[in-house]
Amino acid sequence: MTNQNAKNRRIFGRVPVILVAVLAALALVLAGCGTDEDDGTVTMARANWNSGHMQAAIYAQLLGELGYEVSDPAENTRDPNGFYPALASGQFDLWVNGWFPLHDIYLEGERVTGETLELPIEPVGYQVRSGALQGYMIDKATADAMGITSMSQLANASVARVFDHDGDGLADLIGCNDGWGCQTVIDSHIADLDWGDNVEQISGDYNSLVAGVRESIAAGEPVLFYAWTPNWTYEVLTPGEQVVWLESPVLDDEEGTTEVRGLRGCASDPCNLGWAVSSIRAVGNEDFLDDNDAVRRLLEVVTIPLEDIAAQNAKMAAAELGYSESQINADAADWIEANRDTVDGWLATARG
Repeated sequence: MTNQNAKNRRIFGRVPVILVAVLAALALVLAGCGTDEDDGTVTMARANWNSGHMQAAIYAQLLGELGYEVSDPAENTRDPNGFYPALASGQFDLWVNGWFPLHDIYLEGERVTGETLELPIEPVGYQVRSGALQGYMIDKATADAMGITSMSQLANASVARVFDHDGDGLADLIGCNDGWGCQTVIDSHIADLDWGDNVEQISGDYNSLVAGVRESIAAGEPVLFYAWTPNWTYEVLTPGEQVVWLESPVLDDEEGTTEVRGLRGCASDPCNLGWAVSSIRAVGNEDFLDDNDAVRRLLEVVTIPLEDIAAQNAKMAAAELGYSESQINADAADWIEANRDTVDGWLATARG
């Protein structure tokens, strides 16, 4: 595409270059890597988005009940860029924050390096099956005033400039952290979709960026941002009231359904978000899973309702003084006790 902003080009190149270097190195060592025989320990990591932290604590506590000594996931917080190569090399045994198909790029070496790498990584079970949404939102006031319902309308430069806050003539799309899969996908959208010439992604700490989104909306200023569920933003920025979803064209190679029925805050039903509806899954090192059948069986059966995740995320967001690890662990323990009968069934299945 033409008129691609230099900032976008820098952002676009960063993640794949890192992955190419790391995964190419892994290709040389994976044949000799792997986890040891079952020694009763699990080394867990967790994602660096806090909307997945309670779930990591739930799994860690369940593995503890199963009799394993589990590392504290909070001590191994990673972005996907750092986690998946470390998982493949055996540094970690698992995490429970995989988003698929968004994270397919980390499993399929050919898409990253140009060659096929047999990475010993395996998604297991469905914490949330086909319930995790992603897409683009704007403030409702601007949507109503200008009749904006689709990202394609930003192909009109005059419409896109409404969301330009740094004066370069391009709409500022509040996006994802460096190293997140969604950052790469947004860059692909900017490069290949009809609205991309007039939009640039603003990357940084997502929670801080969305705090700025809330301030802009409160001040009556137009704002364009990436959003996902489950996430605390969905609780404090109510679709259909403060914000609306925008439809978007779909990349030719997008896998999975991108249409969502009955989506509050979207002008169309079904609403085509342009992003595949995702499933949240545990992901483990294959050698570790093969040596630990009980862990595999547990990961296969655990599910956590989307509404429970959203409620805890909203609780974190409402905490004025921040939210501690002890509070997250307490939320996980409370959830387990509230679902004790179901949990005991999972543990029985895992024990075989």
